[in-house]
Amino acid sequence: MHKFEKIFNMIARNLKEQLFYFTTKFPVVTLTGVRQCGKSTLLKNSFPNYRYVSLEDPDIRQVALEDPRGFLKMYDDNTIIDEAQHAPSLFSYIQTKIDDLNRKGMYILSGSQNFLLMQSIS
Repeated sequence: MHKFEKIFNMIARNLKEQLFYFTTKFPVVTLTGVRQCGKSTLLKNSFPNYRYVSLEDPDIRQVALEDPRGFLKMYDDNTIIDEAQHAPSLFSYIQTKIDDLNRKGMYILSGSQNFLLMQSIS
């Protein structure tokens, strides 16, 4: 194994441990990073019991934008929402759902842009 692979595996293992920890403490966990750095793969492999949906798909994104309540009924709990920055209006609906249910680890949001800096998320 090359030195780079060892470092990558160590970082991935540390991230996985932190993600597990945060999903036991918070209803929503967010993972951001540059495109093609392995966020989606890390999340899919780390959380196999979670449903995975990508808002990169135009049809799925359209549902999230046009019917956020319906979207969250389809993806109601233990869901990874990848490329979440494509539907920023969804964040308010997620917040409302979290306020009602208040369960830990409900959603993991992932995106290639730093959507934590967007006005619509807090």
